[in-house]
Amino acid sequence: MKILIVEDELKTGDYLRQGLTEAGFTVDLTRDGADGLHQAISEDYDLMILDVMLPKLNGWQVLEMLRKADKETPVLFLTARDEVGDRVKGLELGADDYLVKPFAFSELLARIRTILRRGKSNSEVTYLQIADLELDMLRRRAQRGGQKIELTAKEFSLLELLMRRKGEVLSRSLIASQVWDMNFDSDTNVIEVAMRRLRNKVDDPFPTKLIKTVRGMGYVLEGVVSENGK
Repeated sequence: MKILIVEDELKTGDYLRQGLTEAGFTVDLTRDGADGLHQAISEDYDLMILDVMLPKLNGWQVLEMLRKADKETPVLFLTARDEVGDRVKGLELGADDYLVKPFAFSELLARIRTILRRGKSNSEVTYLQIADLELDMLRRRAQRGGQKIELTAKEFSLLELLMRRKGEVLSRSLIASQVWDMNFDSDTNVIEVAMRRLRNKVDDPFPTKLIKTVRGMGYVLEGVVSENGK
């Protein structure tokens, strides 16, 4: 497994590289956002560990540009910025996890392995359709009524979860753990924000609404489903 670290603090970067190398990973280390972005686009990595406060390009910018370049590399933010708003921003931009410094290396390693394991455990089902909504997991494409829908990495994962669990009411905590692999405080509105943005793209332009809110319980996507695992 190949990991890219983008960290400008010398001691932290060297510590991470050494620890992850000893844990059996192949590790590349860059010291600023511009180099990190170039490296992430030029090569394929199983995971990117990204700081927020970086020279040249900050972590937010790196992640945005990475996704615009159609690179779906999983990203774990590792940063001293511990405000809820920062965590929400990172996750909404498409990060897979967010860990605040100072951190225990054992926790970092556990989170890394969870992200990598999640990436490997894709179901055999590669295509889902509910009503006129279609999701192609291999090509990472979504469309409804023949119209292509542009989704961020997290929006795609959220829609995939809803479609795979069609007809089930999914709680906020379940969505948080399945899509972001994190537990959220009850006063954090990241799930509502993500769901609202997904609805803006998937439901609002169409007369038939597929995503429904079940008050006090969570969200459900309903409709006639077909799936193809070939």
